[in-house]
Amino acid sequence: MNEREIAVFILMDIFNERAYNNIILRKTLNSHSELTPVQKAFITELVNGTLRNLINIDYIIDKFSKTKTLKMKPFILNNIRIAVYQIIYMDKIPVSAACNEAVKLAKKRSFASLSGFVNGVLRSIARGKDSIEYPSDKVKALGIKYSYPQWLMEYWLEEMTEDEIEKICRAFSEPPVISICVNTTKTDKYELKDRLLKEGIQADTDTVSDNSLYIYKTSNIAESKCYKEGLFHIMDESSMLAVQIMSPEKNSVVADLCAAPGGKSFAAAELMENTGVVYSRDIYEHKVRLIKEGAERLGLTVIKAEIKDAEKSDPNLKADYVIADVPCSGFGLVRKKPDIKYNKTYDDIEELVKIQRRILKAAADSVKEGGVLIYSTCTISHKENIENVKWFCGEYGFKCEDITKYLPKGTNCKTADKGYIQILPYMWGTDGFFVARMRKNG
Repeated sequence: MNEREIAVFILMDIFNERAYNNIILRKTLNSHSELTPVQKAFITELVNGTLRNLINIDYIIDKFSKTKTLKMKPFILNNIRIAVYQIIYMDKIPVSAACNEAVKLAKKRSFASLSGFVNGVLRSIARGKDSIEYPSDKVKALGIKYSYPQWLMEYWLEEMTEDEIEKICRAFSEPPVISICVNTTKTDKYELKDRLLKEGIQADTDTVSDNSLYIYKTSNIAESKCYKEGLFHIMDESSMLAVQIMSPEKNSVVADLCAAPGGKSFAAAELMENTGVVYSRDIYEHKVRLIKEGAERLGLTVIKAEIKDAEKSDPNLKADYVIADVPCSGFGLVRKKPDIKYNKTYDDIEELVKIQRRILKAAADSVKEGGVLIYSTCTISHKENIENVKWFCGEYGFKCEDITKYLPKGTNCKTADKGYIQILPYMWGTDGFFVARMRKNG
C-alpha cells in the first residue's frame, strides 16, 4: 500500500473504532516497517490534517457533489476527504497528483465504477475552491471554516468574544511544536541543546519556560541517546507551568493525584532537586508502571508511584502540595488530538464536572493545613475550570492566591492576581490549559 492508501484506512479505523487518532496512527505505522520516516510523516500529516479540518472538508464536498457525504460509501468518502485536504491545505501537492491518486485508489479497491465520480467531484472542487460561500453568521462560519461543532462554538461564545474564538481556532490550526522538559538534576537546557544537536536533533532555547526546549527534525525521540540517559522527558509547556505555579520547596511532600503519564510528578521532583517525596498516583496499573519506568530512566528516586483512586479520600496522606490534574474534555489539546472536537458533547462536560468535583473533594483532605492545592485541566471550558474553583473554595475553606510571581518572564495574565490562569493557544503557542493555586485555610 502507498501512503495515501494507508492514510485512508487509518481514517476509516478511527471512525469505525471511535478511537483517538494518535493510538490508531501509532499502531498502524508501527505495523509498516517498510515505511521511511518521510513517508510516515506524510501519512501523519494527511490523517491529522484531514481530521483537523474535517467539518470544512465535508462542507466543501457537499457544496460540489450531488451525492452528499452522508450517502457516500466509507472508502470513497475518506478517499475524497484526503484528496480535498491536499487540494485545499497542501500547497506543495499538485492538484493533478491529489486527483489522480484518489482515482487510482478507487479503481484499486474495486470501486472502478465510482472513479469517474471521484474525479469529477475533486476537479470541481479544485476549480471552485476560491469562491466557496460560507454562512453570514460569523460564529457559524468560523465553526465550519475551522471545523468545530456548533455547540462548542456557542459554548465558548458564553465566555469569549468572537475575535478571541477566531484566534483560538487559528492557533489550533497550526501544527504543534514538540517541547521537552529538561531534567535539571542531570543537565541544563543549553548543554542539552548541544548534546541533541550532535545527534542531529535541532533544539530551540527561546521558550516560555526556563527548563524547556523545542525540538525539531526527529522521527523517534525515544531512540535518542539523551532520552535514554534520562536528560529530559516530553511535556507541553502549559503542563510545566502548572508545576512552576506550584513551585514546591526542597524536601516537600507532593501528591500528584491523577499523575499518568507522570510529567508533572517528574517536573516537581526535578524542581525539588530530587529531595522530599512525590506520590505519583493513578487508578490503572499499566499507567503506574509507565510512571515507575519514567522515573527510573530519569533517575528520580523520590517518585513513589502508586495505584490509587483519586475520587476516594486517603486519610493517610497529608501533603504540602497536591496536584489535581483532573480528567477533562481536553479541548486544549485540539492541535495534537484533532478528533477531540468530534468525540465530546455538552453532556460529556456535565458528567466530567461531577467527576472533577469528587476528585477535588477527596483532594481537600490530603492537603496539610496551610498547604497548597493546584487544580489544572487541559481544556477551555469555564464549567470545568473557574466554576469548579469557585465552588471548591466556597465549600472547603481554600482560597486562591496571587500567582503573578510564578509566571515566566515576558508573560502576563489579567487573572493572575486572582489566583488562576486560562492559557489559550494563541497566547504563548502552548496547549490550552487552566491552572489555579489554592491554599488551605489561607
